[in-house]
Amino acid sequence: MLEIEKSLYKKGYTKIVGIDEAGRGPLAGPVVAAAVIFPPDIKSFISKDSKKLTEKQREELFIQIKEKAISVGVGIVDSTVIDRINIYNATKLAMERALQDLKTEYEFIITDYVKFEPHPHISIAKADEKSLSVAAASIIAKVIRDRIMVEFSKIYPHSFEKHKGYPTKLHREEIKRYGLTPIHRKSFNLQVQHKLEL
Repeated sequence: MLEIEKSLYKKGYTKIVGIDEAGRGPLAGPVVAAAVIFPPDIKSFISKDSKKLTEKQREELFIQIKEKAISVGVGIVDSTVIDRINIYNATKLAMERALQDLKTEYEFIITDYVKFEPHPHISIAKADEKSLSVAAASIIAKVIRDRIMVEFSKIYPHSFEKHKGYPTKLHREEIKRYGLTPIHRKSFNLQVQHKLEL
C-alpha cells in the first residue's frame, strides 16, 4: 500500500496527496471527494479499500486517518451541480475542492483516474488498492458521504440510511412508491427508468 508513495519519496517529493471520491454511481445525493497527505514516515495501517470494509471498520479508520495525516481536505458537489455539469466534471470539481480544503501545500497528486494537469500527478487504475494515501481518501469520502445520506433519510421518505442512494432493489421500489426527491440526480432519470424496468 506504500509502494507508490515510497517511489515518490525517493524522487524527493515529501508532500504527496492521495485523492479519491465516493458517490459517482448513486441515483441520489452528492459526490464527495477527499484528499489526504501523510508524513513520509507513515506506516501502512489500511489493508483493504473502503468498499471491502464494514461500516464500523471505516469509522474506526476515519479517526486514525485524521490523527495520522498531516492534512485532510474534503470537497462536496450536490446533485443540482451534477445535473448541470455531468458526473465526471462534478467528480473532478469535488476533487479540486478537496485539494483547496487542504491546510498545507502539496507537491504531487495520486489519483485513480482523474488527470490534474499541470500539477505533477499520477493516475493509476484501482489506486485505492495500491496507495495508502488514496485508500485513506476513499475512506474519508465514503464515511462523510454516508453520514450525509443518513441525514437525508431523516428528511425524505426514502431509506437513504440503508442504500445511500445507490440503485438497489429497495431504492427502486421507493422511487416507484414516493417518486424522486430534490436530491435525486435528474440527469440520471433515464438510468432510473431503465433500472426500474429491469
